[in-house]
Amino acid sequence: MFLDTQFWSFLVAITLLTLTPGVDTLLVIRNTSRGGVRDGVLTSLAICSGLFVHATVSALGISLILLQSAWAFNVLKLLGAGYLIWLGVRSLASARRGGSLPMADMGVHKERVSVWIPLREGFLSNVLNPKTVVFYMAFLPQFIAPGDPALVKSLWLAGIHFVIANLWQIGIVLMVGSAARWLAKRWVSRMLEGATGTVLVLFGIKLALTQRP
Repeated sequence: MFLDTQFWSFLVAITLLTLTPGVDTLLVIRNTSRGGVRDGVLTSLAICSGLFVHATVSALGISLILLQSAWAFNVLKLLGAGYLIWLGVRSLASARRGGSLPMADMGVHKERVSVWIPLREGFLSNVLNPKTVVFYMAFLPQFIAPGDPALVKSLWLAGIHFVIANLWQIGIVLMVGSAARWLAKRWVSRMLEGATGTVLVLFGIKLALTQRP
């Protein structure tokens, strides 16, 4: 049931999709640049934990309600878009202030943010993204046979996605962390925060303009 032909098809498809850059990758890079490897890893874990939420609501049919209800879909869409724009505005404000990024791992003595901040940012950016809801609703059922327990199989597939996505994102965290001394320079941090903030705001606007499928 779990290691059938469909599973290997799912593994290939989800790996290719994971390697495609998006909001998750951008947020991991942003938070690693801001608070070092610790923040990047926590962000990745939080983002991927949201996959289990999507798998559960998809299996229970809640996603179908969101797809069929324009009002429900638009509420979730605007919440997600607003959150991305808020994160982007914060990055732009940080770029304007011109402070160095707190790369604590390299001995730059800056106060670390609470562990709950990267966890919250990562989790909410994933859970409030209606594109992930739609993706899981359309994608997961293709790999669940009629006789399979839908919830168990959905969580199993989400677990595979969790592992693959974390391996990829934590690899990105380590690459960004290795460049910490360079990223800690004031002009580099301003440029990175400004670019990240701009892209996050644009992602948020694009999401807000997304039409219900």
